[in-house]
Amino acid sequence: MNGNRFGRLFQVTTFGESHGEAMGCTVSGCPAGLELSAEDIQADLDRRKPGQSMITTSRGEPDAVSIKSGTQDGYTTGTPIGLVIQNKDARSGKYEPFITAPRPSHGDFTYSAKFGTRNWGGGGRSSARETVNWVAAGAIAKKLLEREGIELKAHVNQIDDIEAPEVSFADILEHSEENDVRCAHPETAERMQERIAEYQEEGDSIGGSIYFEAQGVPVGLGAPRFDSLSARLGQAMMAVPAATAFEFGLGREAREWTGKERNDDWEFDDEGNPTPVENDHGGIQGGISSGEPIYGEVTLHAPTSIPKSQQTADWETGERKEEQVIGRHDPVLPPRGVPVVEAMLALTLVDFMLLSGRINPDRVDDQPGEYDTDYHPSNPRNE
Repeated sequence: MNGNRFGRLFQVTTFGESHGEAMGCTVSGCPAGLELSAEDIQADLDRRKPGQSMITTSRGEPDAVSIKSGTQDGYTTGTPIGLVIQNKDARSGKYEPFITAPRPSHGDFTYSAKFGTRNWGGGGRSSARETVNWVAAGAIAKKLLEREGIELKAHVNQIDDIEAPEVSFADILEHSEENDVRCAHPETAERMQERIAEYQEEGDSIGGSIYFEAQGVPVGLGAPRFDSLSARLGQAMMAVPAATAFEFGLGREAREWTGKERNDDWEFDDEGNPTPVENDHGGIQGGISSGEPIYGEVTLHAPTSIPKSQQTADWETGERKEEQVIGRHDPVLPPRGVPVVEAMLALTLVDFMLLSGRINPDRVDDQPGEYDTDYHPSNPRNE
C-alpha cells in the first residue's frame, strides 16, 4: 500500500489502524541538535485528542506519545525518529454490521474494492484517527520552524453558515484556544457552539472551515512547476480527512476580482527591498513564497458517521439494509482539525526550508565537521 509517506527531505511515514494496537510514524530528515522531548510533541497531541469537550467524540484516548529512536540525551541525532501512540479505547464490535455492508460515504467499499480486504474496526486505515501521526510529526516540524523565526497558527473561521469576521494573526494566537470550537472570535464561537449542539440533538453533523496563517516565511520557497509551494500545500491540505476544498490568498473570491484589483503593486520596504503593497496573493507568487504571510483556508465536510439510520447494501447477502452507526464520533470536524491543518502546514514549510538550504539538513547548528558540541553526549568516565 503506497501513499503513506509525505515530504521530500523531511519525510514522514505513518502506520496504524483506528482500532489496531497502536498508531505511529517515522520522521526521517530531521537535523541533529534539535532539543526534543515527548512533552514537546504531547502538547499538540492533547489539542487533537478525543474527549476534549461535548462537541468531540467521547472515545477515551490519552494519545500519549513515546519516542523510540532518533534522540540522545534530549537532542535529535539526525537519524530516523520513531514515534508510537498506543490505542487504549477501541470497541470494534459496533462496526460488525458494516463488514460487508459499507457505511455511506466512508472508505469501507473503496478500500475493500481496492485491496480485497480491509481492517474494518473503526474504519481501520481510512479513519481520521490516523492524523494523530501527522500532528506528532508536525510538532517536530514546528520546533524547527520556530528556530528560523517562522510562526504559524490556525483557527475555525466557519461552521455551517456562521462565519467569523476577519481577525488578526495576534487574535488567532491569543483567542483560538480559549473555546471548544477553536474560533478566535469569541462571539462567533458561541454561536457556532449553539449551532453544533442543534445538529447533535438531531443526530446529525455539520461541516465548516479552518483558516491558517504562517508568518516569517522567507522569500524563495517552492520549485516551479509541479513542486510549487501552492501545489505542495494543496496536496498537504487535501490529504486532511474530510477536506473538500483548499484555497490560499483570495481563493475562490479571486474569480470576482479584475486583474487590476487583484494585482499587488510594489513599493520599497525600510531596507530598500521591493515588497508588495497588499497580500492578496496569500504569500505565494508564481508558486514561490514572496516573504509575505502565507494564509489560506481548508473546507471540511460534515462527519459521515452519524446516529441517524441510513441505507446500505450488503454484498454478502444481496440485501439492502437500514443500519445505524453506533459509535463515538465528532458532530463537527474543524475544532479538532485545527492542529491537523497546522501540522500539514508545518511539514510542508519545513520540507521546503530544508530543500532550499535555509536549514542545514545534517545539523541545526550549521557547523559541519564540528564534533565537540553542546549537544554531544559526554563520557561519564571523564567526569
